[in-house]
Amino acid sequence: MQARRTDHAERLIAAPAERLFGGWTDPAQLMCWLPPKGMSGQLEVFDPRPGGAFRLVLTHDDPARQGKSGGVQDVVAGQFVVIDAPRQLAFVSRFRSDDPAFQGEMRMDWHFDPVAGGTRVRIVASNVPYGISATDHAAGMGASLAQLAALFE
Repeated sequence: MQARRTDHAERLIAAPAERLFGGWTDPAQLMCWLPPKGMSGQLEVFDPRPGGAFRLVLTHDDPARQGKSGGVQDVVAGQFVVIDAPRQLAFVSRFRSDDPAFQGEMRMDWHFDPVAGGTRVRIVASNVPYGISATDHAAGMGASLAQLAALFE
């Protein structure tokens, strides 16, 4: 089995930390920016508090695309471990997948640091499954940050 790694991404967003944090904890706002382009998302479970669960189903718009969970879907389930409004949000998650390359628990920490001109949003993804390429993960995290910025700037 290949080693797991830690990935990072960050972006300065011209919006206050409180609004950006709210974009994570409001289900309607979250579904506006989190699903990658070319996918739609549905929250089946969403309880943003320490110990609270979530289950997100992402569906590829292109029926020819293969999802990590089979068919055209990526199914991610997990639990929030830190909710420290408006500074930090962290969760652990698992992809539902038969492929060992996508199995195991990954942790994502989102930090919202107020700075001149807005908020520096930092993502630290640890224990990333080796089936997620570093290039694809960097692009995905960057796209999420760009979509978050587009929604709130």
